[in-house]
Amino acid sequence: MKSICCKVAALSLLTLVVSFNASAQKKVSGKIWSAEKANKWYAGYKWMSGADFIPSTAINQLEMWQADTFDATTIDRELGYAEGIGFNTMRVFLYSLVWQQDKTGFKKRINQYLAIADKHHIKTMFVFFDDCWNAGAKIGKQPTPKTGIHNSGWLQDPGNRLGKPGQEAMLEAYVTDILNTFKNDKRILLWDLYNEPGNSNKKEASMDLLVKVFGWARAVNPSQPLSAGLWDWSFEKLNTYQALNSDVITYHDYTEEPSHRKTIQLLKTHGKPLICTEYMARTRGSRFETVMPMLKKENVGALNWGFVMGKTNTIYAWDNPIPDGSEPKEWFHDIFRKDGTAYKPEEVEIIKKLNGK
Repeated sequence: MKSICCKVAALSLLTLVVSFNASAQKKVSGKIWSAEKANKWYAGYKWMSGADFIPSTAINQLEMWQADTFDATTIDRELGYAEGIGFNTMRVFLYSLVWQQDKTGFKKRINQYLAIADKHHIKTMFVFFDDCWNAGAKIGKQPTPKTGIHNSGWLQDPGNRLGKPGQEAMLEAYVTDILNTFKNDKRILLWDLYNEPGNSNKKEASMDLLVKVFGWARAVNPSQPLSAGLWDWSFEKLNTYQALNSDVITYHDYTEEPSHRKTIQLLKTHGKPLICTEYMARTRGSRFETVMPMLKKENVGALNWGFVMGKTNTIYAWDNPIPDGSEPKEWFHDIFRKDGTAYKPEEVEIIKKLNGK
């Protein structure tokens, strides 16, 4: 996902991490995991590596999950690519409108996805809400990709529906139902409650929903940990709330290795495990060959954005569209072509080596 402000001065981040005032330390009801519990949980898994996953045949979350376009065949094939390079974790975005339209069918498809992932020895991190990209989602046939434009069809959730009559009650029912259904499912690694709150220039307007979704999730008290990833270091109030209320610290960082390492050093002051749930943007210097080995050395989970090139168009950079749709000289994200051949075989060899394959 595009970060509006990837990094400010290290001193600002240090202030964010260690200088919490009393009003910022408001916590939701329920039991936030202690550092001891979180570290014991993390030690029970081998080093987590993987990607943010959507099948190449889906432009967005609706196209992935709606009954008419749920593509189990492609999901199975592409998770096979992941297994082949040793990936053991995938981050996957859910979508509230699919649940609202077809609760039973949606949960059946989630279970089907989990069965496929489990067959490939992959744990899943599910995401509920998202402030990135397009605000006006509509059930039904989704648009075709805009030529040469990164993530042209990706959807915010709830986007512009937030604040409309009945929406908050629907969102609470959605989160509660999904969590109650899968709260003890060992195929699910973690619940990522809100992707990049404050993006799309929402900033602190997203705090209300962020607080509510943590409250709804704590009320269910799933066996899996809860988190919401830090991503824009200028959003001090949001970041403080996210960090203090997450069982495990997740974050995004698309910067070069030295800068990314500094982020890790500062976030480690929380004393909890770290999982980087978005990194790797080649033209910005965030690369497998430099960042991924550092993440493993630091024992930080490593999930890059993008897996198989497809309808999301994430081979193109956030801010550099290619109007004729030709392949960029250097891909921004993604690892594989649709037929399973690697964009850069040398990168795949690095990934496999780090994963012991």
